[in-house]
Amino acid sequence: MSWIFTKYLITAAIVVLVSELAKRSDKLGALVAALPLVTILTLIWLYVENQPTARIANHAWLTFWYVLPTLPMFLVFPWLLSRIGFWPGLLAGMLLTMACFAVTAQVIKRLGIADLLL
Repeated sequence: MSWIFTKYLITAAIVVLVSELAKRSDKLGALVAALPLVTILTLIWLYVENQPTARIANHAWLTFWYVLPTLPMFLVFPWLLSRIGFWPGLLAGMLLTMACFAVTAQVIKRLGIADLLL
């Protein structure tokens, strides 16, 4: 139980660090937030917990494909924020992300990559 508490503590500390950096510097906060910190931590936790190498590698591979449909939200959200506000803009960004996931699923299926996912 102390191991899971340690994982929560380290992971939460990084999220707080990013939000505090963003308060002080947009550029630095965005840079640190753009780093794949959650994925890196997950890979570390999987490794430390003696998960098979294939599982760790598969997690990294799948993360690549799941990150792609999230990227348009980061372009659209700033534009929406000034026009419709934070919560509606965030909701619209999330809906866009879901739509992009559906499109990505179709594209990777046509490319024959779908068999490698899930």
